[in-house]
Amino acid sequence: MDPEYFTSYNMCWGTLGTVRPFPGFHADRDAMEIREALESKNVVTLLRILTNRTNAQRQEIVKTFEEQTHKDLAAALKKCLSGDVEVLLLELLMPPVQYEAYRLQQAMAGLGTDEETLMEILCTRSGPRLQEIRATYKQLYKKDLEKELKGETSGDFAKLILALLNKSDTAGGVQRDIESLSASLSGKKADAGPWINILTSRDLDHLNKVLTGLELKNGQTINQTVEKHFSGDFRLGLSVLVQCIQSSDVYLAKRLASMKPSFVHGIMVSHSEEDLLCIRAAFVKLTGTSLYSALQKQFKGDHLQALLAVCRSED
Repeated sequence: MDPEYFTSYNMCWGTLGTVRPFPGFHADRDAMEIREALESKNVVTLLRILTNRTNAQRQEIVKTFEEQTHKDLAAALKKCLSGDVEVLLLELLMPPVQYEAYRLQQAMAGLGTDEETLMEILCTRSGPRLQEIRATYKQLYKKDLEKELKGETSGDFAKLILALLNKSDTAGGVQRDIESLSASLSGKKADAGPWINILTSRDLDHLNKVLTGLELKNGQTINQTVEKHFSGDFRLGLSVLVQCIQSSDVYLAKRLASMKPSFVHGIMVSHSEEDLLCIRAAFVKLTGTSLYSALQKQFKGDHLQALLAVCRSED
């Protein structure tokens, strides 16, 4: 799909997501159907409704269901479902900002930290959105997200993570930034400071000019530069950040290509109403197959049907 397609699609549909408002929506009717489906364990009906409504519509269903039954819909789904399909439908029920706070919490839960999932969310969300997520995290988990991230990371990677959490666009000259990044590589050990400062505080258009200029100056790609001069978690984090600056769609498509359920859920649920069509197009270009077909090869049963419903169609 070319950019002109996306422009026309955006004008016609008002979204680059795959899930759009269900026409003729009635929360009362949906809540009643869901109640009956739960009683009869009719998973097909649950999937049909919950994957064909926007998150805002799902929130109305949740509220109406509780008014009708005096029960929590998420708790009712847990009793009826199991496995990955249960996880996916429960994730679809979460409000978007709550879901991203949940993903961050899960990335830090238990032994070890999922650094790349932290980076994925922090790199692909705006500063204002991240502050909403931070406030929601505090409300849900009674902990400060910045302190939690600081406790789970260290060194230059921790500085990068915290800079992304608190990012805001500030002015800077393209040539000056190119020179600053180039100079940071000239010592015996590369200086991470300018990379953190510049790459977390400029807009995407500016940063792409800076990265392109640095590639021309150094005679190698930014990825090669990052691999050569940095190491450990910071190299991973910087690599993810650079990929997201160059094209978040391509980066997210790469994550989807792993077909790891938690990655697939996280990206498809988070982006289903925003830009999943763009990610689907990047996936085709990257892998030579559609996301729809790739899901069919990897998953099965009700879980597959739910994922296909969110994906929507072949490319």
